Amino acid sequence: MFKVIQRSMGPASVSLLTFKVYASSKKDPPPKTCVKVNELSLYTVPEGQSKYVEEPRSALEESISHFRHYCEPYTRWCQEMYSQTKPKMQSLVQWGLDSYDYLQNSPPGFFPRLGVIGAAGLVGLLFARGSKIKKLIYPPGFMGLAASVYYPQQAIIFAQVSREKLYDWGLHGIIVVEDFWKENFQKL
Repeated sequence: MFKVIQRSMGPASVSLLTFKVYASSKKDPPPKTCVKVNELSLYTVPEGQSKYVEEPRSALEESISHFRHYCEPYTRWCQEMYSQTKPKMQSLVQWGLDSYDYLQNSPPGFFPRLGVIGAAGLVGLLFARGSKIKKLIYPPGFMGLAASVYYPQQAIIFAQVSREKLYDWGLHGIIVVEDFWKENFQKL
């Protein structure tokens, strides 16, 4: 059996008590010889040289390697598409969150105005019966007129920008028609 001797040092607080423990057997005196570090089995170095030997690949490993090489161009293409679409999707999600916040904290009178503009679009659909061109022109036109009543400053800016773009498109169309005319009908 071992005999345990305790000594308490420090204040009476349990968390700060330190103990020294001495263990000894009653029959055997403690050995006087010390063990050296190199005699411990933990620190012994195995004798001989070790050599790395690579195991041959199995059929499963070969088929997986072949499959990975086959799929590499497709995975690279998917990674490129992901890196290109990720910013666009993030901006789309941010736009959706901003729209949601705007609709949750909308200015007073926003929803009645939105209802009138939507009703103007439905009236445009009713007036556009029968013709596909009318269905393309009347609903946005009626909605634009209703929106210009409620938001006149934005309507003026939109009209100015639209006028400039339509003018540029018209000039471009005239140039294309003139070039086509000169190439095909001036030779006659």
